[in-house]
Amino acid sequence: MYSDTHFHFQKLTDDDTERGSEILSRMAASKPVFALDIGTRCDDLSSRLEHMALSLDGIADKEIRARAERMIFFSAGIWPDVDEIRERDSCMETLLDQIGEATESGERFAKKVVAIGECGIDHHWNPANPDARTESDFDDELFAGEHELFEMQLSLAKKMQVPVIVHSRDAFCDTVGCIKNCGYDNGIVHCFSYGVHEAKTFLDRGWYLAFGGGVTYTKKNRMDEMEELLRYVPDDRLLLETDAPYLAPVPLRGERNTPLNITYTYEFISAKKNISVQQLNRIVEKNCERLFRL
Repeated sequence: MYSDTHFHFQKLTDDDTERGSEILSRMAASKPVFALDIGTRCDDLSSRLEHMALSLDGIADKEIRARAERMIFFSAGIWPDVDEIRERDSCMETLLDQIGEATESGERFAKKVVAIGECGIDHHWNPANPDARTESDFDDELFAGEHELFEMQLSLAKKMQVPVIVHSRDAFCDTVGCIKNCGYDNGIVHCFSYGVHEAKTFLDRGWYLAFGGGVTYTKKNRMDEMEELLRYVPDDRLLLETDAPYLAPVPLRGERNTPLNITYTYEFISAKKNISVQQLNRIVEKNCERLFRL
């Protein structure tokens, strides 16, 4: 149960393989179909694979270790950080090198890199956030570069014929514009934070929408809108995620998140959709199997 389509394993464990082994063991105990470790930097794939391997090898129980290894998959991508936008050409070369090394090695995780991302457009200006984005950092050249970096990764996913994990925050029109330019509609809009109108646009183009712990933060005066959105998204396009170590769901809001906390999001969304947690789990499993060709 409780597949999770978006978390950052190396970050949530702070590179501690003993902690990684513990989290993976507890995740595997619920027998999820799919758990996707997400990339954000052009050069992070090799270190993430190594950290995951060491964490898996630290699981003493052979059955649990095998189950954990079956559920784990990886993406590789470049989040729209200012520095990586500026150095996008060299960053894409590094990303390609790392994907090539991982997928052509014939080693342990050769067939486990199944998506590009997370990548996309972020125009949420909040210097207090960890990403410290400010609009003053973005002149016309940087805005254009952000679009180009996203489109480079969409084009790479199109060439590889794999899904894209899209980050889109306060940037709906720009995100859709880049997708249209590349003509590739295959993947997930992660941590979906828009309304029904925007959902319709993505759904009509063939995208899946993923919801994380942020849905549990919905204020009472906005709950009707959230319920409408969750009812609007068809079962065959719905995915759930944690974005761990970020966005811990209520009642753990403000704490360090892990994929183990996704149960709260499943419970919240199943209640809003008036279905059982088991039904929602099977819906998400089927969607993971279809999207990632499991």
